Amino acid sequence: MNEGDAFSTFHRHVFLGEGHEKSERKTWAVIWLCGAMMIAEIVGGLLFGSIALVADGLHMSTHAGALLLAALAYTYAREHADDPNFTFGTGKLGDLAGFTSAIILAMIALLIGYESVSRIFAPVAIHFREAIPIACLGLAVNIASAWLLSGGGHHHGHGHGHGHAHGHDHDEARRIATGAGGVTLEIFEDGVPPRFQLRWDAGEVLETRGVKIETARPDGSWERFTLVDRGGYMESIEEIPEPHAFTAQLSIGGESYAVEFVEHEHPHIATARDNNMRAAVIHVVADAAVSVLVIIGLLLARAFGWLWMDPLAGIVGSVVIASWSYSLIRDTGAILLDMNPDRHMAANLRQAIESENDELADLHLWRLGPGHLGAIVSVVTTKARDADYYRARLARFRSLSHLTIEVSHKS
Repeated sequence: MNEGDAFSTFHRHVFLGEGHEKSERKTWAVIWLCGAMMIAEIVGGLLFGSIALVADGLHMSTHAGALLLAALAYTYAREHADDPNFTFGTGKLGDLAGFTSAIILAMIALLIGYESVSRIFAPVAIHFREAIPIACLGLAVNIASAWLLSGGGHHHGHGHGHGHAHGHDHDEARRIATGAGGVTLEIFEDGVPPRFQLRWDAGEVLETRGVKIETARPDGSWERFTLVDRGGYMESIEEIPEPHAFTAQLSIGGESYAVEFVEHEHPHIATARDNNMRAAVIHVVADAAVSVLVIIGLLLARAFGWLWMDPLAGIVGSVVIASWSYSLIRDTGAILLDMNPDRHMAANLRQAIESENDELADLHLWRLGPGHLGAIVSVVTTKARDADYYRARLARFRSLSHLTIEVSHKS
């Protein structure tokens, strides 16, 4: 048996999400803002008799506590990122914090619902002149908090709803030394349909005559591309169809050069999601939703004497918060239990291994942190192949930050 751990650069086991420290700073800023508003709402609601306003303040107090949990999780994960006691790093600490925040949300939803139903049967006089301005101030603080947390951040990940997206960091550019000089061939698609672009190195003479490209795909199909001079570079007239996995034969001056392009696998959006920041945002948005309902309930109660509108706002708010809590518990719980985070990627991993008649005997795929996956791959082959061979085949799966490969040979 031959074992190997791919990509030695990841052996530090640091699997924190993109923009981790920035998210940490934003969370601490929102904690101070919400802490001040929390006190104002609770005191104001008790003085002026609005249960919905008190509920909003209570929820803000718990969400301030949840934000503190999120901030501490960011700080602890960063400070202990290299601690060898964490076998797979501290990337999951945010998911644990998100799960805990979701439990807090669920408990608050139950508390708001219970108190609101009680006030329907036992109405309390409301001082509208004082309560409404405080509710509006609460909404303003929630909007400011949401802006602070989401502004310029990437807590939703950078994936797309469809299963494929290309970065533009020149991963699809290939430099070739030719008899006519050095050239760079790349697949260019920055806001336009993908096409080949060919550029000569600085100082070289651009020869445009007799330049062509033919691509050979794994299924045996061929395509020819005609290149035209765009002034400083050449570009194919024809668009390049997906997927971008083929061998390109570049012909220059009667000489042919083979260039291989590999289609990179991009993870599902949920794989790159920072659930710690997601939980913080949900707390803030839940507060904003309750604040809106509080204002509506108070205005209707004052205009028409419908005192039951105030507790009704609390009931509706509790239902909304409970639904968001359930979604967060479901997603973070699956990560903590090491459920398969991306079935589509798992299927593509199997296809990549078995496409050359090898057998994938076992596969374990789990999330290590935002944008980072771990995998254990067990391969059975009749050919003289080692772990390095399969590492190369799986290199296109960018989110595989920790890959262990076991190879068994059978005659």
